[in-house]
Amino acid sequence: MLPSSLLLLALAAPDDAPAPPPISAKEPLATEFSLAAAARALDTAAVHWQETRKCGTCHTNFAHLMARPAVAAVSPPPREVRAFFEAMVSERWEKLGPRWDAEVVVAATTLAMNDRATTGKLHPLTRKALDRALKLQRPNGSWDWLKCGWPPMESDDHFGATFAALGIALAPEGYSKTEAARASLDGIRRYLKANPPPSLHHRAMALWASVHVEEIMAADERTRTLDDLFRLQLPEGGWAVAALLDGWKEHRRQDEEPQDLKAPDGYATGFVIFVAREAGVAASDPRIQRGIAWLKRNQRESGRWFTRSPTKNSHHFLSNYGTAFAVMALSACGEAAAAAKRAEL
Repeated sequence: MLPSSLLLLALAAPDDAPAPPPISAKEPLATEFSLAAAARALDTAAVHWQETRKCGTCHTNFAHLMARPAVAAVSPPPREVRAFFEAMVSERWEKLGPRWDAEVVVAATTLAMNDRATTGKLHPLTRKALDRALKLQRPNGSWDWLKCGWPPMESDDHFGATFAALGIALAPEGYSKTEAARASLDGIRRYLKANPPPSLHHRAMALWASVHVEEIMAADERTRTLDDLFRLQLPEGGWAVAALLDGWKEHRRQDEEPQDLKAPDGYATGFVIFVAREAGVAASDPRIQRGIAWLKRNQRESGRWFTRSPTKNSHHFLSNYGTAFAVMALSACGEAAAAAKRAEL
């Protein structure tokens, strides 16, 4: 971690962004489902985070960069978040260097996703970030990932490998066909073959990556992974993130509280629906429709969806990442287009 003085020099910004309400399981449900409210929740969380914390994090402003284009037709995204990460690549990394290798990979991947979903063109700074990420790949095909004990994103190298694969594959203008990108994808394939996913969640990440990268997952394993995901759908229609992580032998809650395998949450529900749609499951599939209905019923007053942290009962920042996947799932099932059309009437 950089000293706070260096962080302030790196990306100074006024601390005037409105603060989101505390993330709590006790926050009341919204009286009416609204994708515009979800967009505002993503915006508020991301802009306030980067203005007060001066950094990028997987669960909040990186998630915004990845997901916000999905509801751009409902509500235009703020420029501040994309500008923050462009400045990270062009200024902070040049002056101070990245905080971690993982920061480079996540920035490159989410910028690539954002490019694909907006202009369809590979921005020069995205290319610069991707090129830098590829140079950090280790001989075994993985990256030196953050291992903070904060699943699902910051606990193991496996997540980093699949996330990097997505960034390389989804980058516009044929980036994945460059010599360096092909060599990197070959390394990722070797790593994933030698290192089985530690949980169903990471099998789902590999499934998502396999939609865009050949030879990551065989067809029969993709089918089994989808079957296993749908088998965990709860009676209410949603999924629980703790159930997706169940079987991860190394993971234990830091607060020693029991995991709740039967409480649906925004992250798991949005993630499973989105990955299933990426894998070709129809939006009309009854299981998908039950999940969408759960999301519509369980949005909170702030516009977000609550997800209990699988690590400890404190900030529950996974709710921000969950809100990102909820809007991606809803958009993948046509809800964003429908909302935009209604707004025009």
